Amino acid sequence: MTRRGRLIGAVRRNSGPAALVISLAALGMTTTGAADAAKTRAAKVLAPKSKVKVVTKPQAGALLLLGKNRKFPASAIPKVASARNADRLGNRPLADLAATCNAESVDLGSWCLMSQPYAVPNEDIGKNDYFYASRTCVEMGGYLPTAAQLLGAVARVKLAGTIDDDRLTASIDEDATDGTKDRREMTSTLITTQGGSSSAGSQGVSEGSRGDPRVGEPDPVPLPANPQPETLQYVTVYDNRDKGGFAGAKPVAQAETFRCAFDKQQGQEASEEG
Repeated sequence: MTRRGRLIGAVRRNSGPAALVISLAALGMTTTGAADAAKTRAAKVLAPKSKVKVVTKPQAGALLLLGKNRKFPASAIPKVASARNADRLGNRPLADLAATCNAESVDLGSWCLMSQPYAVPNEDIGKNDYFYASRTCVEMGGYLPTAAQLLGAVARVKLAGTIDDDRLTASIDEDATDGTKDRREMTSTLITTQGGSSSAGSQGVSEGSRGDPRVGEPDPVPLPANPQPETLQYVTVYDNRDKGGFAGAKPVAQAETFRCAFDKQQGQEASEEG
């Protein structure tokens, strides 16, 4: 074998270890080099011919390097149109869909309360009993508030009050054309003034009712209904100088001042009246 052949054979026999050394050296450079060094090496490899700028932050016309987590930063990824639309919930801003109170109500957190008592039409004056108030509030999309709700809102709402209360914090009678009287408000809280189930009213027994012949039940005795018993009464409250107070009870068939409460609704203008 010639000298040249022996030299080529020696190079071939040692090519494996040499390649391993070069690979280990390259690995050490990548694991210990700083971000700036990586940027410089990338620029030397990619930039000379293409003149591409290598950056670590998004920039137009430049090559963006991956971060330490081997991912592009979130700011480098544009938001697609469908995602932008989702942020606005069908092209409507979130504020338009937030639950609020209407302009005639006071926002009390999770619910709303009319800032002023309900204005009973002239033709209905004297008819605004418990039944009328309950129906009216439901027709308006709300409900008749409880005594606890009104008393809890006394510092935020001008509840009906006595004629010597502060007109800035209570709803008092200032119209002398129909007399001057202390005011109170109806609540949905009910009490009975006597014991027994009949004190809460009765549907009576209709004429023509018959007993069950299969068990030998006798025919019931007809009785008149009592749907508006005097013994079933609603509790009233008043402002009591922003401390709240109970003002006695009235039979459900008697008229009284009332206001309605509501659940919050979407897309309405919030108000802090009262």
